[in-house]
Amino acid sequence: MSVPDVLPRVGVVVLTMGERPDELARGIRSVLAQQGVETDVVVVGNGWDPATAEPPLPAGVRTRHLPENLGIPAGRNAGVTEVSGEVLFFLDDDAFLPSAAFLADGIRLLAERPELGLVQPRVVDPTGLVSPRRWIPRIRKGDPAHSSPVFSCWEGAVLMPRAVFDETGGWADPFFYAHEGIELAWRVWDAGRIAWYEGSLEAAHPVIDPARHSYYFRLNARNRVWLARRNLPALLVPFYVGSWTAIQMLRWARRPAALKAWFGGWAAGWRESPGERRPMRWRTVWRMTRAGRPPVV
Repeated sequence: MSVPDVLPRVGVVVLTMGERPDELARGIRSVLAQQGVETDVVVVGNGWDPATAEPPLPAGVRTRHLPENLGIPAGRNAGVTEVSGEVLFFLDDDAFLPSAAFLADGIRLLAERPELGLVQPRVVDPTGLVSPRRWIPRIRKGDPAHSSPVFSCWEGAVLMPRAVFDETGGWADPFFYAHEGIELAWRVWDAGRIAWYEGSLEAAHPVIDPARHSYYFRLNARNRVWLARRNLPALLVPFYVGSWTAIQMLRWARRPAALKAWFGGWAAGWRESPGERRPMRWRTVWRMTRAGRPPVV
């Protein structure tokens, strides 16, 4: 008698504030439609109780209510303890998976290439709008279908082994919003793995201006400083922060209001505590440099 194959189990964390019920329902449907895997899904409500969703969430989808909005990274972390599976998948409530083979294909990639510790898919707008260049997390953007090592990630759809997630310490709770994908990728590299952009995997997400948030410029700068203070050897901290300060001054030279908000966050980044400091090893700096991007820009 043959023993039936055991489907790989994926712990899926869907983060929401309850403000996009239609998109949330679409994203959950796309996860539940995945073939060749078993999914364990939790919807985390950041300042909102998903158990009150209308229409109700599908049977088998569990919920985690955070009475206060703890921010995006902390919200995702709160969902991890609620799900089982050797692989974790994080999905934002306005993203979804067009292919029912997405998770199976992603797990196959992780199995075939055990050196990978994080996989970010190619992201497309479901209405056909041109995808922003920022969705391809590398300096030389090139063909969006081209796969490569990366040193940051777009956080809206991320697949990774749970063991690697645990070793990295997870998403950066204090960040609230912005740059948590850079830190997670850096820590994947420091764990001896590779953060990977996979052009053959596709996730869908609408094109939205990240600067729509009033706190965008401030947190963008504060977290850039915190990123360095938390993760870089002390010698590299001024080089990293200095290079990004110069870049932002050039980028927003004609937007004084944006620069003022940015420098307010920059000052807060030095003044306020960034939380846990885990400087990467110099061996990691060398691996990242050899792979194409030293952590100084």
